[in-house]
Amino acid sequence: MGKLGLRVAALTLGVAALVAGHSARADTPIKFSLDWKFEGHTAPYILAKKKGYFADEGLDVTIDSGNGSVGAITRVASGAYDISFADINSLVEFNATHPDQAMKSIFMVYDRPPFSLFMLKKSGINKPEDLKGKTLGAPVFDASRKLFPAFAKATGLSLDDVKWEAMDPPLREPMLVRGDVDGISGHYFTSVLNLENQGIKKEDMVVFKYADYGLDFYGNGILASKDMMENHGDQLRGFLRAVVKGWRDAIANPEEAIEALKEVDPLIDPDLETERLNMVIEDNVITDEVLAHGMGPISTDRMEKAIEQVSLAFGLQNPPKVADIFTSIYMPGEEERKIK
Repeated sequence: MGKLGLRVAALTLGVAALVAGHSARADTPIKFSLDWKFEGHTAPYILAKKKGYFADEGLDVTIDSGNGSVGAITRVASGAYDISFADINSLVEFNATHPDQAMKSIFMVYDRPPFSLFMLKKSGINKPEDLKGKTLGAPVFDASRKLFPAFAKATGLSLDDVKWEAMDPPLREPMLVRGDVDGISGHYFTSVLNLENQGIKKEDMVVFKYADYGLDFYGNGILASKDMMENHGDQLRGFLRAVVKGWRDAIANPEEAIEALKEVDPLIDPDLETERLNMVIEDNVITDEVLAHGMGPISTDRMEKAIEQVSLAFGLQNPPKVADIFTSIYMPGEEERKIK
C-alpha cells in the first residue's frame, strides 16, 4: 500500500475509533464540513465527538476535512452537507451572488478574524504605505487576499499600488522566503507557523493584522442548511451546545484536544498543532466580548459595518442585510455558551 493509501486507511481507522469510543445512542445523522485540513483549529470539534458531546445530544456527527471556506459553504448549499465551519465574509459574498441558495450563519466562533499580510523584516516594509510598488502573493481564493481592497481603503492605499501573484497554498510561504514576492496574505495562525517551518523567526517577520487597521470583521462561524434550520432546530441547538463544550475543553486542555485530533490523523505534528490551537484560542476565539457573554452571538452594528467593508472588497452591488446572514434563534443560553 502506498503512502496515500496508508493515510486514507489511518484516517478511516481514526474516525472509526472515535465512533466506537462512545456507546451512547446517536439518532440523527449530521454531516459536518470543516473549512480546512485536520489541524489544531479544528481539534475542538474532534474532541467534542470523541467525548460524546454530540452523541449526548442525540446526534451522529460525521466530521470531514475541507478545502477552504468557499468549498465548505458550497458543500452545504448543494445539500451534500448539513452544517459547516466557514468564514462569514465568504458567506456574505456567496449570498449576494447566489440569492437562490442563500444561507445563514447560526453561531460565531472567531470573534476576531485571522486575516493578515506577512512580509520579511529585511524587505524594509514596516507600514502599509511601504507596500506601494510591491508584489503580494496568495491563492486566488485566500480570504485575506479577497478582502485586501478593504484593507487598502482603510490604510490609504490604491489597488493599483500593489500587484498580485497567484500560487497554490503550499507555495505561498516558500515563495516569500525565496524572494519571489514581497509579501503574502493568509490566516495568521497558518502563515506564521509555515514561515517558522521555513526557518523564519517571528522577530524577522512583519505582520499587518487587518483587525489592527480598523477592519472589524468577524471570522469563521457555524452555518447550517435550510433543511436543518427549517426542520431540525432542536438538533442545531444540541449541535451548538456540543461545539461549545468541545471548545471549552480544548481551551482548558489543548493537549487533550490535539491527542483526539491525532487519533483521526496520526500524521499530524502534535507540537505544531498544539501551538496552532493556542494561537487561535488567544487571537481569534477569546476576546473581552466572548468572556463577558460567551461564544456565538454577534453585534448587529459591527456586522453591518463588516458587510459594508466586505461589499466594498468584493464589489457587491446588492449587499445582504445582517438578518440575511446571521440568526441567533438556535443559540444556546448564555451560561451554556461560557468558555471559562
